[in-house]
Amino acid sequence: MLASINWLKKYVEIPVTPEVLADKLTRVGLEVEQVLHLGEGIEGVITGKVVTIERHPDSDHLWVCQMDLGKGDTVQILTGAQNVHQGDVVPVAQVGSHLPSGMELKPVKMRGLDSNGMLCSAGELGIDAKLLLPEQRDGIFILPADTPLGADIKAVLGLDDVVLDIDLTANRGDCFNMLGLARECAAVLGTKLTLPDYAPESGEGTPASDRATVDIVASDVCSRFGLRMIENLEIKESPEWMQKLLRAVNIRPINNVVDVTNYVMMELGQPMHAYDYDKVAGHHWVVRRAHEGEHLKTLDGQDRALSPEMIVIGDDEKGIGLGGIMGGFETEVTGSTKTVMLEAATFNGPTIRRTSKAL
Repeated sequence: MLASINWLKKYVEIPVTPEVLADKLTRVGLEVEQVLHLGEGIEGVITGKVVTIERHPDSDHLWVCQMDLGKGDTVQILTGAQNVHQGDVVPVAQVGSHLPSGMELKPVKMRGLDSNGMLCSAGELGIDAKLLLPEQRDGIFILPADTPLGADIKAVLGLDDVVLDIDLTANRGDCFNMLGLARECAAVLGTKLTLPDYAPESGEGTPASDRATVDIVASDVCSRFGLRMIENLEIKESPEWMQKLLRAVNIRPINNVVDVTNYVMMELGQPMHAYDYDKVAGHHWVVRRAHEGEHLKTLDGQDRALSPEMIVIGDDEKGIGLGGIMGGFETEVTGSTKTVMLEAATFNGPTIRRTSKAL
């Protein structure tokens, strides 16, 4: 279990260092294997804006950028990256700054022109590529256009966080989520625990039960299957604060809908899934066991051969998800999705574990 200190602080006061907290948790049976400082090795890297960008007069691949670092004047930095454009906000390693690789930035000449720093990729900042969208993995890391200039990149990207890697035993399922760990932190530190307000907002639209039906055929492995509809959605990036917290616990941000389901899962320990309502045949959800010889293409694009002990969520035509494991490719939320059905269900734990190991 990965636990972000910044995330835990949303619920509990932590007046001690992460190392002291790790020791106290380990002493009560929650063994902390590692204390990970996400931005370790990064010093002096800030945000900057490309004011102008021109081809180097003596190079086919170098660009000459005049950078606004939020200090009132511009700094000339050369780059060989081909994805940078005028107006982009990017991470800038200034002269004298340090990167996780151990590099210290010094002024250099590139084909006769001065370069006073370096524009950084995500990899150069130590960010794992699997936590990024495909378009963020190559070239310079382009930041949101409204990112403040001259800001510490560690704060901007959530690299000022510390993560506890906790080896939980099977009897501590209550701590496989941030609130459970926050309770434990409050107990060992003697500090106040503040729980979020979970009062649901009352919708004024048509009840979901009038727009969809659910049949739990395999009631021995699914005791509850709840759905809630959200209409008139705009699929876009989730807020930066949410993306930072998800990346800290090794979850790749994708879009606002998917990120919310992952955030709730990590906060409460309740897995969720989102379906594109308009792709579910008959708007009918059926919780059943897999048919003999059934196949299902999951969200990761893989064709899965299923067996009858596995839990399948189906509609009137096909399987649309593996209960407790992964959603189906056919009903995934995409940029064109307008109506979403959110699922929160209670599945049989041992069945989920066996399916996960088998696949």
